[in-house]
Amino acid sequence: MLYEDHVLVVVNKSPDIAVHPGNGHERHTLVNALLHHCHGQLSGIGGVARPGIVHRLDLETSGCLVVAKDDATHLALSQQFAGRTVGKLYHALVCGSPTRNAGEIKVAIARHPTHRKRMAATESGGRASWTSYEVQRRMKAASLVHCTLHTGRTHQIRVHLEHLGYPVVGDTIYGKRLNKQLREQTGYAAPRQMLHAARLTFAHPQTGQMVAVEAPWPRDFAEAVKALS
Repeated sequence: MLYEDHVLVVVNKSPDIAVHPGNGHERHTLVNALLHHCHGQLSGIGGVARPGIVHRLDLETSGCLVVAKDDATHLALSQQFAGRTVGKLYHALVCGSPTRNAGEIKVAIARHPTHRKRMAATESGGRASWTSYEVQRRMKAASLVHCTLHTGRTHQIRVHLEHLGYPVVGDTIYGKRLNKQLREQTGYAAPRQMLHAARLTFAHPQTGQMVAVEAPWPRDFAEAVKALS
């Protein structure tokens, strides 16, 4: 646990655990662990399958995830996410070296027209999406980038970074070709997509005071940085 009080919990999600039960992940999910830890006292708004879950992270993404223990807290946090007042900072290892040290990616995202499990950047239709990025370190064939999410679309950072031409290291859905080149150049094979929700800031639903929580890198992320440096 990164933070806990009587109405909410912020956890550092492991990259090998699903948030809630789903196809292929019926047991040993984060929800199962939280129900045990909180003695069943989680918000019921998400239903039986997703109690307390205000937002989600991809299976392979690690880091900060906030969970509500009651319905009032769930609603208040959901309003902050919808109103884009929650601060969301991610660390990403990307293939290659971005030409600019920092920038904004404002490209709409829609469901891929032929691959229904993928999302895609689009110039027409889709939902407005906005990601800020800043290069922190340039390494062998890869870079460490900090990304700030201003919107919260499915696979947003992964789609935006691929659109920019620098997909996330280890991403098997977006950027297969550049990841193959990375492995050939460095000999490093990432065990998963190297994306980490490093920092989360929000107003506490009861006190209004700002809560800022940071999650340290998991071991595989740190090892990837070391291997590519």
